[in-house]
Amino acid sequence: MSDEVASTLTVAKLKALCILNDLATSGKKSDLVKRLLESGLEPNEVGLPSESKAEPAQKPQEDEEEIVLSMEDEDTLTPDVEPEPEDEVDDRPAKDGDDDVLEAEILDAEIMPLDEVVKEVVKEKPAAKSAQPATLLDLIKRPQVAAVLMSVILLGAGGYVFFSNQLEPFTADQLRYGDEMQYTVKDGNFLATEGYVELVLEQLETEDEICKISLLFEGDGALSITEGGTDQLFAEGSTDRLGAVTAKGGMGGQWLAVESVNSNVLDSFTVQRHLTNAFNSCSSTYIRADGTAEIVTKQYTELREQATLSTQADWEVDLPDPIGQYRGTTVSYGVGGLLGGLESLAPGFAMMLQPIEVEDLLGNNLIDVGATGAANGWDWRVIGIDEFSNTPAWKVIATHQDIKTYCLGSATMELWIEEGNPWAAKQKVDVVISSSQTNQQDCSATSQLLNDLVLPEGELELHHVFERSSIERGQKQLDLGRSYASRPQANQLQIEDADLVTWGANDPHMPDQSTMRSHTTEQAIQCFDHFQGAANGAAAALEEGGYIWRATTKAIPEGSAWNMSWVDTQETAGWVEFNLTGTPSESTCEFTQKGGTDSVAYNREAIPATLNISGMEERLANTALFDQLTGSELFFTADGSYQADVQTGYLVVVPGGDLNSFLSSLASDADGAVSIDMSRAWDGSDGWSNQLNLLADANEGRLLGWSLIQQPQGS
Repeated sequence: MSDEVASTLTVAKLKALCILNDLATSGKKSDLVKRLLESGLEPNEVGLPSESKAEPAQKPQEDEEEIVLSMEDEDTLTPDVEPEPEDEVDDRPAKDGDDDVLEAEILDAEIMPLDEVVKEVVKEKPAAKSAQPATLLDLIKRPQVAAVLMSVILLGAGGYVFFSNQLEPFTADQLRYGDEMQYTVKDGNFLATEGYVELVLEQLETEDEICKISLLFEGDGALSITEGGTDQLFAEGSTDRLGAVTAKGGMGGQWLAVESVNSNVLDSFTVQRHLTNAFNSCSSTYIRADGTAEIVTKQYTELREQATLSTQADWEVDLPDPIGQYRGTTVSYGVGGLLGGLESLAPGFAMMLQPIEVEDLLGNNLIDVGATGAANGWDWRVIGIDEFSNTPAWKVIATHQDIKTYCLGSATMELWIEEGNPWAAKQKVDVVISSSQTNQQDCSATSQLLNDLVLPEGELELHHVFERSSIERGQKQLDLGRSYASRPQANQLQIEDADLVTWGANDPHMPDQSTMRSHTTEQAIQCFDHFQGAANGAAAALEEGGYIWRATTKAIPEGSAWNMSWVDTQETAGWVEFNLTGTPSESTCEFTQKGGTDSVAYNREAIPATLNISGMEERLANTALFDQLTGSELFFTADGSYQADVQTGYLVVVPGGDLNSFLSSLASDADGAVSIDMSRAWDGSDGWSNQLNLLADANEGRLLGWSLIQQPQGS
């Protein structure tokens, strides 16, 4: 009999019949057919046509009972299976055909569903007499059936283990408009001690002397890419950039951007506060408050340059007294982000605050075992395949190199990355920022100096885990890196050099010339001549080359209230408070109080050219540039005037002291900065107390950011 014998059964099915009849499975197809015929099977049972069937040797046939599956067993059989070690060598004597089955035959076999095997090998025959259906227990007891089932189980399980541990390398999937991933937040722990407590609570009023605060949190999150409509493209003339949204930048221009929204609902939010005790040390006991928190962060990334235009966070914390309820909005225009100086010093630090965008970290690198790279301050390495949510995923370890290099502490992330998901499916974050010398043993003297100058005393820790629960993909990929018709030109937004005033070399204060306030700085400083010796130190400092490095003013019913801080050429510094109720004179200049100030640097050469205060006021009140600052609960009225209770001021920051000498070792010149700030506090008709603040750069005319903090009145 040749290989071309006309059996309609496949080799796999013929071998299944051999196993069922306790026959060897080695050999060619013709050998299998011959072996089955010799065992007593009919030609049509092995797929041979009746006209070509051979006449095998006759032997007596015993009546076979028809095999019928029944689910009505009286007893349930639970076989005990002892697992074998993965690497254990089977040294039992091999039966005839075992080598073939293990080595060659399984490779040829097709893995068939169990119901197909049963249909082929358990065939119906006309029953000579009525038969009782065999129970599942009876069926399993039969050696032939047990062998088939065991083969199917082993092949199925073995195939699953083999294929589930194979994960083809791939590159990061690109984001699309309309993408959304739901995730959980687990094991959240934020800790701040000593000087870091002030950074955490700087905008929250409290009379407690808190030396250590920790936040424990868990909840749910959602990360999405907004799919903008045609209403966002009114200045485009086409729908080529459909999906993008319009967004304002710090210079007042309107851009097309990608809006990324990350929201967290923390239904488990615990605050633990440690207070300073009578011995001026931090108490080991704490006051605990349990509540909830919500935060929604929106980030706008400009299409062409892919720069961050702004980041907005709307948040709410609901805790029992004495902390109480707070809510607010914080907006940053591409400078430092929500983490302020830490994000500026260590770029990419904010990537830990939400599931990371894989392409943002890994780029277009092929994700495979041993792959490495660096991006946004992070060094990363693919360490292998791990399981997440019962499926294989690539595991990546990332370390923030700048934080380590600058001796600020350590920051690591463990990432689980799956194909088809543009964000990390799982992200484990561990951060420790500390000024402790115990963390600086391997640091250079320069790095230790930077640590001492930049970091406050104490520690900052962050630990949490994000895990994907579901994901939905959009259709159109983002338009990042592509231009658009309505994109502003640089010369449309930048400040003209002719509008800048170089006042740092000689003038005693920043030029004001405001028409929006009752008194200017030029008028107010004349009061130093009418205080009859009450402010001799300040007057002498200004006459001998000193300057006003900080000034604030606020309207009062009679005129304006002022606070001016001065510094002289010897870096002696102080401040003076007074009111001005009319044209400067002895009767209208009302001295209030004065005092001294430590650690103020004097450096006229580092003061940059700026707009006048009047130029900054007019710029910020211009709704064509900054409409987000005009409104009843903001800084300006609709006609471009100040709200009645707004305080304005300016601040000069120059390198000085130890910091100045350190910066001089890194650069030939280290310029200072001049900023404009505005603030406002009021009780609203809705029962909330409001604190509003703004900061802008007077050299570039750029809005840096603003924030609103609210709490119930009477809290």
